[in-house]
Amino acid sequence: MDVLSDVLAVQRTGRPRSMLLGWDAPWAQEFAEVPGAMGFQVILRGSPWLLPPGAAAPVRLNAGDVVFRPHGRAHALAGTPDAVPAPCTAPAPGSPPRGQEVVTLCGAYEIDPAQVHPLVHDLPELIRLTPTDELRAAVGLLTAELEHPRLGTDAVVPALLEMLLLYLLRRWYAEQPAAPTGWAAALRDPVTAAALHAMHGDPARQWTVASLAAHAGLSRAPFARRFSALVGRPPLSYLTWWRMTVAARLLRDSDATVATVAHRVGYTSEFAFATAFRRRHGSAPGRYRRLT
Repeated sequence: MDVLSDVLAVQRTGRPRSMLLGWDAPWAQEFAEVPGAMGFQVILRGSPWLLPPGAAAPVRLNAGDVVFRPHGRAHALAGTPDAVPAPCTAPAPGSPPRGQEVVTLCGAYEIDPAQVHPLVHDLPELIRLTPTDELRAAVGLLTAELEHPRLGTDAVVPALLEMLLLYLLRRWYAEQPAAPTGWAAALRDPVTAAALHAMHGDPARQWTVASLAAHAGLSRAPFARRFSALVGRPPLSYLTWWRMTVAARLLRDSDATVATVAHRVGYTSEFAFATAFRRRHGSAPGRYRRLT
């Protein structure tokens, strides 16, 4: 599995949710902070104003624009830039907006705050994206399912939401200017990306810095320096962190024994695994499972 897909699969909890919202003038709607969630809004109709939190200036949006909240921070949408927003209320089930001046497609993904990957953690508080062909296609399919639910809609909507989230993140990372460090740079760098793909593809393998360097096509010392500079931690430190993140997900969401989980993340000794897990998560694997 590629790094982005793997990261989203491991940190996700619960089911993604989506709905359509609509307003007629005069209107202004506040969207409260939702810790432990990634949210988005797609402007389907109209040209509302985005009112960012704090003292940031209002931004005019157009149909097709996407407002992405990677950390679930608060914001507001309004018909005018000086409007005072009211708290958001959910529409009645089965009543998608019809004919309103402004219509948006909203979605949210629950994530485990304790397992947030740096790839997501380092994203800005609020991201505005303009539409691409793949985003338009995903939005069109999702909107059609919400407007006209049919057999299979309950399975189709979460799948489309997952696809839309991947498209949003893919688009944002593709738009980032070249930088000497950070995850955008790491994913663009063929050497670092190859090592990350190897670790995510087979976390149980007994990787060493030398074997990762060979896989990435570079000698050991230059590889270690390059990886550490871009990712922000040495290769084996990142590997251990990722293994413990995967292990937490397996303990929470599967019935696998602690020994099986240890084996699946590269530990032949259950004791060594438990020690590493306690260091990362603050409790033994069995206790972590009971508490989550």
